[in-house]
Amino acid sequence: EAPPSKRAALEIELDRAQRSSVYGTLGLPVIRPTKGTSDETLAALVGLHRELARRARQAVATPEEARRANTELREHMRTLDNYLPAIEDVAEQLLADVGHVSGALTHRSVSRMAEKLGFELVHVHDLPHSARSVTDLANGRIYLPPASIPGGHGLRGMALQAMGHRVLGHENPATYADFLLQRLEINYFAAAVLMPRRQSVEFLTTAKADRNIAVEDFRDAFGVTHEAAALRFTNLATAHLDLEVHFLRVAGDGAVSKAYENDGLRLPVDVTGSTEGQLVCRKWSARTAFTRTNRTTEFYQYTDTPEGTFFDSTQTGTTGSQEFSITIGVPFAHSKWFRGRETTNRTVSTCPDENCCHRPDAELTERWAGKAWSSARLHAHILSPLPSGTFPGVDDRELYEFLESHSGTTD
Repeated sequence: EAPPSKRAALEIELDRAQRSSVYGTLGLPVIRPTKGTSDETLAALVGLHRELARRARQAVATPEEARRANTELREHMRTLDNYLPAIEDVAEQLLADVGHVSGALTHRSVSRMAEKLGFELVHVHDLPHSARSVTDLANGRIYLPPASIPGGHGLRGMALQAMGHRVLGHENPATYADFLLQRLEINYFAAAVLMPRRQSVEFLTTAKADRNIAVEDFRDAFGVTHEAAALRFTNLATAHLDLEVHFLRVAGDGAVSKAYENDGLRLPVDVTGSTEGQLVCRKWSARTAFTRTNRTTEFYQYTDTPEGTFFDSTQTGTTGSQEFSITIGVPFAHSKWFRGRETTNRTVSTCPDENCCHRPDAELTERWAGKAWSSARLHAHILSPLPSGTFPGVDDRELYEFLESHSGTTD
């Protein structure tokens, strides 16, 4: 419920700010506003706390902090086998509330879920450039783009992610680590609604019994993207199918954009332990799949590594002018449960040994060393500051101007 007055809202905000870890580290006393505290004094105190919180967020918004937080979150999820039963329970209850039993979740069902939470879904053309969605808590609206985002962000998923913040009781993230955790939780929530636990486990258990597990079938059964199905598979594989797995989303140049493993695969990492942006071995299926002429179906491959032999299925895709691959893999012993296990595609990778695929052929080196010059493409993110703001990556000014421009609209 909204505070009864502007002063009450300020008192609540001041109390919350003084209980924050940022203020606690200063060792300063807690100020209790009294009837004699003027509104101006109260507003000034709240304003100071807002600026203190903003500067604290800015201080930790460094690439190093982002990588550290992301690495810690990935390692934490590995200890949980990428499975969050509490969010699964919340998703199942929400589905029960709208009477969804089986099949792909419809847009109408998603709208009904929003209505039960007190929100209306509104599609607009002028969302802030950096936002997937915007939630107007004051007027009960969730603003979404008019069409899906190429590369995997469907309208149902974006709406559910926005609802996830509310359902899971999220507050403004205090640190970048909080932001990453919240993003992971809303993505998990959306996936658990689009691919409910009970139906998904039944589908995958049957496929395992038939020795025919295939992400492409799982994807088609629930009407989601290949990446969404692959990530959802990692949530359920260990907890419900007794399978250790790994997942990779790799760009066309071989750089990792997302990764998860609990099966012993040695991911490429930098000195901080971060895998994002690192290049995977050229001999892994995540990269060899790009050499295929026919990419309409999954590509299967065995890869012998220093950590053992792994079986992988990879699907390639494009977003704009960029290509990417989505890979799900398991240790050799688990390959018997998967479609494509009969493949004769097999490679040997000795990475991270530089001699595996990073160093050029000796004869080519002798021929071309000192005779070549290339101008490298500069990735935009190298010169970009790490996203800041109340919600990292979304410009506060653009966000508030958007909400103000729509606050009086009803259609």
